[in-house]
Amino acid sequence: MRRVRVSGGELAVVEAGDEENPAVVLLSGGFTSSHVWRNLVPMLAPWTRVLAVDLLGSGGSESPASADLSLGSHAGYVRELLEHLGVERFAVVGHGHGGGVAQLVALGGGAEAMVLIDSIAFDAWPAPSVREAQGAPLDAAAVDAWLRAMLDRGMSHRDRLSEGDLAGYLAPFAGADGVERFARVLGSFDGKGLVDLEPRLAELEIPALVLWGEDDAFVPAELAERLGDALPMATIALLPGCGHFLLEDAAETAVPLVFQYLRSRYLGTPHVHEGAVTVQLGRPPLEDRW
Repeated sequence: MRRVRVSGGELAVVEAGDEENPAVVLLSGGFTSSHVWRNLVPMLAPWTRVLAVDLLGSGGSESPASADLSLGSHAGYVRELLEHLGVERFAVVGHGHGGGVAQLVALGGGAEAMVLIDSIAFDAWPAPSVREAQGAPLDAAAVDAWLRAMLDRGMSHRDRLSEGDLAGYLAPFAGADGVERFARVLGSFDGKGLVDLEPRLAELEIPALVLWGEDDAFVPAELAERLGDALPMATIALLPGCGHFLLEDAAETAVPLVFQYLRSRYLGTPHVHEGAVTVQLGRPPLEDRW
């Protein structure tokens, strides 16, 4: 992990792979961190320069009380980071809140491919559970319970998350400092930044994979189709029996799918067969739509 200072504070970035390779930027955020990408990073690293970013306020990044944590500001911080690292062209992958930031980063230029995994979109955020928490009193026990409930509800196969990996999700918001950090992130979920974005997304003529857990309790699968309609070069993949935390519920399927998509659509290298990957396609594959 390296740390890079941007205008809002210091970002924590997990970096892997050769810096001469094409860059892939991984964005989670909100109540998650680069911990989400722990199974994808080692698969991408031999082929790309991986940059798994903790958004400001999340994970190992700073959480200054004065920092703007809106989606647009997050996108600006990520672009500052890329400029600092000398990255001009890249693929961007976003999950959840990070998916909203990924859309704005891609719209800023330089993106050559995009993957959105159970992403917030349009006006369909935040989830009702977040709005309820915004009006509730917070202490360390309440924050811990809320995060555990988020993972319980957000996963269809909660038993697949080990105690060690659970700790990775809880650690950034532990203790008194964690409560303050949690409150800042919670307050930043304002439902703004992505409203009426369809016309701008329609101008993004880059390969885009929209990957979704069919049973997502926070951002419903109908949003995948709406994003697919907005993005001119999109392919939609719905994974049945999976929830919001797709990379936990079905890592054995989702990780190779993202990897192979980026290899084909971004790196332009031949497919490597690594066993069957079964998904339900919500629309014809990209090559059938051209």
